[in-house]
Amino acid sequence: MSKTCDITQTVQSFKFDTIGFIESPYKEKFAIPRQPNLVSAAKGKVVLVGEANNHELVRDIEQFSHLWLLFVFHGTQEQGWKPLVRPPRLGGNVKTGVLATRSTFRPNPIGMSVVNLDKVVTEKKQTILHISGLDLLNGTPIIDIKPYVPYSDAVINANGGFAQEQPEAALSVVFSEQMQADLIKYQQRDSELALLIEQVLKQDPRPAYKRGKTDDKIYGMSLYDLNIQWQLITLDTVLVLNMTQVTK
Repeated sequence: MSKTCDITQTVQSFKFDTIGFIESPYKEKFAIPRQPNLVSAAKGKVVLVGEANNHELVRDIEQFSHLWLLFVFHGTQEQGWKPLVRPPRLGGNVKTGVLATRSTFRPNPIGMSVVNLDKVVTEKKQTILHISGLDLLNGTPIIDIKPYVPYSDAVINANGGFAQEQPEAALSVVFSEQMQADLIKYQQRDSELALLIEQVLKQDPRPAYKRGKTDDKIYGMSLYDLNIQWQLITLDTVLVLNMTQVTK
């Protein structure tokens, strides 16, 4: 009689190589959308590295409009994880199992994100995937890329639990006179910068427990090399105050 392996007693470790890195407008965790494709104006790149930096690996990938990116939560992995977390969709005050959420604090710090594939460019032996709709921190290590296959990946009538519907963009965004003047300076560099700022702030990047409450704090967020200051002026309106370029 053959013996079967008791997988419950088998603990294995796996080593994965980084195949690429993300170039993203999001320079810090704060203000990153909580899911991909909520901010369509967010554009970035997947820069392939090492043996993966070979155009043959992505031959015919442009047949697909979207890609799955598997990545490492490198910005939070050192903080470890707990079995219970407080998901923002539940207001940040209710605990639920980490594996029932998309929390960044996981037993293995692995995430997945579906993004738009805009184009593939190879120049001077460097292959780069241009993407948009991303929700990834700048410098995020990519460990795998897979095409998004609509008939299989888009499950009709799936039950999304407490995240069944896309959250509504809760806030209106207005720009101060100073901010409008600041935007003119960067219009030639990035014609969609104002749209990116607006889409990010509409999602209300503040901690979930602050939603629906008055808040006179002046917040700052980093996009590209810019520090952008903003403030909630009513329960549903954000005023973007100004932005300054961050020098290294």
